[in-house]
Amino acid sequence: MAEKSLMKGAAVLAAAGIIVKVFGAAFRILLAGFITDQGMAYYSPAYYIYAVLLVVSTSGIPIAISRMVSERYAIGRYDEADRVFHISRYLMIGLGLAGFIVLFFFARPIAVMMGLEGSALAMQATAPALLLVPIMSSYRGYFQGQQMMAPTALSQTVEQIFRVVFGLALALVLMRGTLFAGTYSDLQRGAAGGCFGASAGAIGGLAVMVVIYFMARKSIRYRIRHSEKGDRESAGSILKAIIVIAVPITIGATLMPLVNLVDASVVNIRLLHAGFEPDTAKALYGQLTGFCEPIIALPQVLMSAIVMSIVPMVAAANKVRDREQLHGTISLGFRMTTIIAFPCAIGLLILAKPALTMLFFTQKESAANAAPSLQVLSLSFILLALITFMTGILQGVGKQVYPVINLFLGLLVKIVLTWILVGIPSVNVVGAPLGTMAAYLIAGTLDFICVLRFTRVHISFKQMILKPLLSAAVMGVIVFFVYKGLMAVLPSNTAATLLSIIIGAVVYGLMIIRTKTIQRDEMMEISVGRKLAAVCDRLKLW
Repeated sequence: MAEKSLMKGAAVLAAAGIIVKVFGAAFRILLAGFITDQGMAYYSPAYYIYAVLLVVSTSGIPIAISRMVSERYAIGRYDEADRVFHISRYLMIGLGLAGFIVLFFFARPIAVMMGLEGSALAMQATAPALLLVPIMSSYRGYFQGQQMMAPTALSQTVEQIFRVVFGLALALVLMRGTLFAGTYSDLQRGAAGGCFGASAGAIGGLAVMVVIYFMARKSIRYRIRHSEKGDRESAGSILKAIIVIAVPITIGATLMPLVNLVDASVVNIRLLHAGFEPDTAKALYGQLTGFCEPIIALPQVLMSAIVMSIVPMVAAANKVRDREQLHGTISLGFRMTTIIAFPCAIGLLILAKPALTMLFFTQKESAANAAPSLQVLSLSFILLALITFMTGILQGVGKQVYPVINLFLGLLVKIVLTWILVGIPSVNVVGAPLGTMAAYLIAGTLDFICVLRFTRVHISFKQMILKPLLSAAVMGVIVFFVYKGLMAVLPSNTAATLLSIIIGAVVYGLMIIRTKTIQRDEMMEISVGRKLAAVCDRLKLW
């Protein structure tokens, strides 16, 4: 049952997440085409500041809601689960208001401090989202705690559609118009238009969650009336429990965007010290943030889907002390993580330059220059995927402090290495992802030790690591030669790249079936999997 719930929940969120990230990647690609890599240098710091403040107000509390609701559902206390949601929603309104005030009224001092005063308008354009996204996140956490992932998936999709449509439209309108023309350049105004897409998306996403909640009120009230009897928790005790769970998670989640903020603060300065001209330094930084990060973010959504599904399941199993379900959930989640992470990393490593020049065809030279950074980030993705998964496990069993400490130690190393490496002219901007890789290696190793210590789960090296790694390695070799062969006979990099990706996906799918990395009964747990299993039966692949 746990396996079925995990795979279905992850599949729903992953499907929505892929749609969201495809739209998001398309948004970043089109926006970069509109405002160029120098314009992205104004957009990226504003977006990262917004991301940090958003993490402060939305990361820990939704997970706390999800965990606390799941624990209460596990023992039949539906009434107390509902009270958790209502109390947390008021808390989120306050945090959202505080985040809006900070970003909107202090945008210019923050931008000046970062050495990019022109990004102040972009920062202000993202501020309204901070009023709405925290409230939306409380609704999502409530439904996720009930192991209902569809509401979150739908709201994420609508949110991203609004963001893309309004963000791109406003970027073009502000660039070509005269609004703020006396204070900001056309590229700075275009960056602000793109950033306002986040606020538009928040309006759409929140509207969806509110509608779904009111549609579900009848069944929610029915469960509340049939709750198990027990002591009523005080509002203060619920609020205290939320804070105890949320604060370390929030601190840990803040550290991830801080990795990007380190780059925003350090890379440009160190490139100037290394002898690069100001415009060249901005362009190099824009290549890292505008070209590489949208691509690496796409596979990360699959990991987020697994984590959002696994935290309430781990919390529920831990609450009723069901060790068999706990270990089964963790083992399956670990295997799903490596099955996703290995092919994504190896595929991006092999096709970094072709993929970049295909997607950013209007700026092929800049895209090609970004390839080394993307290759380093692709290897870092394996570590990031494992960190994301193991953080979810530790949060689910109530050990949320440990991944915070581990990531903080990694971040210290990241700061030092980025400062040193970016200042070396021959390394330049590639030093930033190299520092990131070192940070993830340290944090991931420490997280793995903590998971083994607190759950005592058995990790099958052969099934969870060796088989998916072998499958991905075979795929990588075939993709490399297929791309080279196609480029020898085809005049189009785009065609060669897309065909190589398709062939690579087929090869990897066959490999994980032949090596029994995925079992037939596991594939049958999801609707699409049943169809694939039937095809495999006919082809006698099992």
